[in-house]
Amino acid sequence: MKAATQIIDLTVQLRDELAGLYFSDPVSLVYQPLDYAWSGYREYIERYMNGRKRVVFLGMNPGPFGMAQTGVPFGEVAAVKDWMGIETVIQRPVHEHPKRPIDGFACKRSEVSGRRLWGLFAEKFMSADAFFEHHAVLNYCPLVWMTVSGANVTPDKIRAVEIEPVETACLKHLAAVLEVLQPEFAIGVGAFAEERLRRAIRMNHQEMVIGKVLHPSPASPAANRGWAAAATLQLEKQGIW
Repeated sequence: MKAATQIIDLTVQLRDELAGLYFSDPVSLVYQPLDYAWSGYREYIERYMNGRKRVVFLGMNPGPFGMAQTGVPFGEVAAVKDWMGIETVIQRPVHEHPKRPIDGFACKRSEVSGRRLWGLFAEKFMSADAFFEHHAVLNYCPLVWMTVSGANVTPDKIRAVEIEPVETACLKHLAAVLEVLQPEFAIGVGAFAEERLRRAIRMNHQEMVIGKVLHPSPASPAANRGWAAAATLQLEKQGIW
């Protein structure tokens, strides 16, 4: 079975396991891009996850103007459409927050983290095909949590009993995808993702080097001082580039 087909099957299983979970205050609404933006995610996997990868980068969960809009991890619209060549019809969540509209590829807002991440890769590699020949980018969890006001809720703010089934499903999924892609290096984009990679490889006893790069979020002063140069240096020191 092709790697892409295996990952799609695993993702459908993850989507089903996360469906219908209950979250209490401060969570008011949950978006699941693997439902309404499935066409974008599926095309991304089918086009670019077609074999073993030397390096896997892992993010945390969808950003409001990235994967939440396009279905692609760190999926800033311009990067997905213009660099990866992916543009599909994105549906809307059943319940949509008025301050967090899903406009799909018509979204005019830019996901800063995604713009920085994919911008670095586009600068270093001649094409998306050249990058994805040996690299993959994934997200740990596909859920977007928000308060009644539409503000983002991070996983650490969710009650332990409610986040536990999410962690269980996402760790199992991550471990299985890593077995499919068989990377030499697994790199967390930020400390949260790095820790989840360490947990996942303990589950399947897989041999790989775990590392991390600075998260490109605009909330990070260090990232705002020059994320691309800092991330490149980190990757070079770890022997990845």
